[in-house]
Amino acid sequence: MKLAITGKGGVGKTTLTSLIAWIYSNKGKKVIAIDANPDANLAAALGFSSEESQNIKPIAELRELIEERTGVKSGSMGTFFKLNPKVDDIPERYSIQKNGIKLLVMGTVKRGGGGCLCPEGALLKSLLSHLVLSRSEVVVMDMDAGVENLGRGTAKAVDAFIVVVEPGQRSFQTARAIQHLAMDLGVQKCYVVGSKTHDDGERRFITDSLPDFEVLGFINYHPEIAEADRLGKSVFETSREVVKDASDIVEKLEEIIARK
Repeated sequence: MKLAITGKGGVGKTTLTSLIAWIYSNKGKKVIAIDANPDANLAAALGFSSEESQNIKPIAELRELIEERTGVKSGSMGTFFKLNPKVDDIPERYSIQKNGIKLLVMGTVKRGGGGCLCPEGALLKSLLSHLVLSRSEVVVMDMDAGVENLGRGTAKAVDAFIVVVEPGQRSFQTARAIQHLAMDLGVQKCYVVGSKTHDDGERRFITDSLPDFEVLGFINYHPEIAEADRLGKSVFETSREVVKDASDIVEKLEEIIARK
């Protein structure tokens, strides 16, 4: 299973990513969780301590690795470099592990424009492609609202793009924009998960407002989610109800994929 979790900032993408990763790990699956979000905090959601999280070096900041694999120094522009560098050893060498989940933090290319033709961008794109196309583990990616950095072939190989939305028009607009980006890459598998919902009225509002999406389920509002953040714990350690919400979502997604 290869999943990309997207949506506007603050809707709960990281919470859902951590829950899905934990559910598959708890089933005995090997799992790689990818933090491809500029606001990287998946480590904390997976239960890594603040000290462990601070010691993670994002792949995009590993200057010696970038130079070794692409043939040019990080930050170089307007020069020749390898567009398909060796990446197959990176998940083992640069991930950290907890609860059976390997975490890789991608980092960001600190330049204007999403499709940066630069050594860092080439390495990150090749690594994402390898993780989706060549690995046997479950891969769950916590991404921002842009999906084009996956590349066409990689995006088409993802089993599902899950767009997390809260009950509000700005969140819905982002979901539609993501759907269009995904369609431009040849992806038809966009689903919605509602987040922070309080009652049936809010859940119906999300379903009725996004008729072009199949709704997988809802991570309802639970005070334990905020409490887990305050305590520096993972949500799956603090709330059985949240785990149940996420388990129902995983079950429905698997049923949909099995039908197809």
